[in-house]
Amino acid sequence: MSFTDQIKTYAQSLGFDLVGISPATPPARREFFSQWIEKGFAGEMHYLEKNAEKRRDPGSLLSGARSILCVAVNYFTDIPLRAALLEKGQGWISRYAWGEDYHDLMKERLLALLDFIKSEAGKPVSGKVYVDTGPVLEREVGSRAGIGWQGKNTNLISRKIGSWFFLGEILMDMELEYDGPISDFCGTCNRCLEACPTGALIEPYVLDPRRCISYLTIELKGKIPLDARPLLGNHVFGCDICQDVCPWNRKAPATAESSFLPREGLVAPPLASLLRQGEEEFRTLFKGSPIKRVKRRGFLRNVVVAMGNSQDRDLVEPLETALKDPEPLIRSHAAWALGQLGGSRARDVLEKARSSEADFQVIEEIRLALESTSS
Repeated sequence: MSFTDQIKTYAQSLGFDLVGISPATPPARREFFSQWIEKGFAGEMHYLEKNAEKRRDPGSLLSGARSILCVAVNYFTDIPLRAALLEKGQGWISRYAWGEDYHDLMKERLLALLDFIKSEAGKPVSGKVYVDTGPVLEREVGSRAGIGWQGKNTNLISRKIGSWFFLGEILMDMELEYDGPISDFCGTCNRCLEACPTGALIEPYVLDPRRCISYLTIELKGKIPLDARPLLGNHVFGCDICQDVCPWNRKAPATAESSFLPREGLVAPPLASLLRQGEEEFRTLFKGSPIKRVKRRGFLRNVVVAMGNSQDRDLVEPLETALKDPEPLIRSHAAWALGQLGGSRARDVLEKARSSEADFQVIEEIRLALESTSS
């Protein structure tokens, strides 16, 4: 068995489902990435622009870099897809966020794999580990390493396990046996483009994140644009639509990793129950979860927008309560949601707010939403 094969075998023993290796040469799509940044597609993800040069050259991350080992961990849980689960008044949390935060789990295992490589190489080896947060064009690396191909929805897709997986990398200053890229198997299928409710997939293989539900509910920290709010539907953290409709995910195997199994109450949770969280409840519920990164203000902003899109008049009362939330971002979006649901209760709340000289932003949000629903 070659040393490369030994590394792959050990990686699989650590729980990595897919392993591939590519040379640490500049990515083929570096010019595409530069143009993507220049078009402003990064939105508020300023870290992409800040580290653009590093992303274009792996050699800038590790002196003498020769190889990039790429791994994938399946997170798909054997629970029906979004459309089969949701009922009126429920919200959707992206499947990847149902369990524990993958960053720590994968980093720990990648460090163990790097230790194995260093101990067995027979010579000094330098390496760096990255999981999602580093300046690496992960899907480009994964594609070159044969993990999968970059689909029309821009996700990396594997013929073996679909696209429900996390990626991680090790940069090393040693040469190994390299894998090659695999063919694109999207064919003439355009289901992901057709299913995207916000039109974020502006053409095959090109995503404008500023329109993407995942960006709007996670990366965007301030107000969600008015014209985008109705398009979010009942999404409160991320979006799975372009993966749900992908034919390559029809037979996706369930993960063997127990850390990714859903926490209680995170699969299609009732929106009203999510809205009742104070700061302490939020920190407790989402400790060790990817959801914690948006903080309470961002998460409940999303929750009240989903309420406004629910057509569920039973949510008027909790939305009225949210108008008194100490966080202005939540108050203003709750006001919009109340106006979106419309009806006499919303109009009564508007008149009451006017007479009591309530928060001007709250009044305006209710008024604008009422006008848009009546027109």
